[in-house]
Amino acid sequence: MAEPTEQLAPMPTDWERALAVVAHPDDLECGCAAAVARWTDEGREVNYVLATRGEAGIDTIAPEKCGPLREREQRAGAAVVGVNAVEFLGHPDGVVAYGPELRRDITAAIRGHRPELVITVNHRDTWGGVAWNTPDHRAVGRAALDAACDAGNRWIFPELTGRGLAPWDGVRWVAVAGSASPTHAVDAGPGLERAVASLLEHRTYVEALTDQEPEDYCRTFLTGAAGALAPRFGGRPAVGFELFPR
Repeated sequence: MAEPTEQLAPMPTDWERALAVVAHPDDLECGCAAAVARWTDEGREVNYVLATRGEAGIDTIAPEKCGPLREREQRAGAAVVGVNAVEFLGHPDGVVAYGPELRRDITAAIRGHRPELVITVNHRDTWGGVAWNTPDHRAVGRAALDAACDAGNRWIFPELTGRGLAPWDGVRWVAVAGSASPTHAVDAGPGLERAVASLLEHRTYVEALTDQEPEDYCRTFLTGAAGALAPRFGGRPAVGFELFPR
């Protein structure tokens, strides 16, 4: 199958607040930290919400020790790209279930942060038909797409209003990182070094993932992904998103 050649449109810039909602620590660092660095440099507010603490992600470390460790690494990685607010919803790593509870928790986060842009990761069954996607990614990605609509409906999860979380109908787009069908992109060049440093803050996870030297692995992985989209974005390394307008 021929590679797509159509050019990617620039991501919208007429927004002030974004909320990234993903399953695990490192999901954002592996997917779109260079874009986040660019946005925070421009004075935009980006906050992170993670469904789990990634406690089941390292085979050699028991979950009760791994969870706090990965939480610390996530906060450090977020700070590198200018993100200060990082929240964890406490769903169990590896067995996140799509359903009303997950939708409600993400809806609450959207109402609390009131973003115009919601960011998540690939919610489809596979990564471009090459590798099977994990249940957590699929569940959280789908729930984030649904919660972007739920957040504006006062009759869905009405108990949230009683907690001071008024409906928020201001989400204008949901951007899916890691999609095999990107439609838009952000120039990764200005934020690429910080993206590498951000992923490197997940050192314990990276060291468990590969026998390569951690910095070499992070740099190769991120520059390769950004470079692969360059032909579709004016020759510039890019972070791609599949953008769903609301």
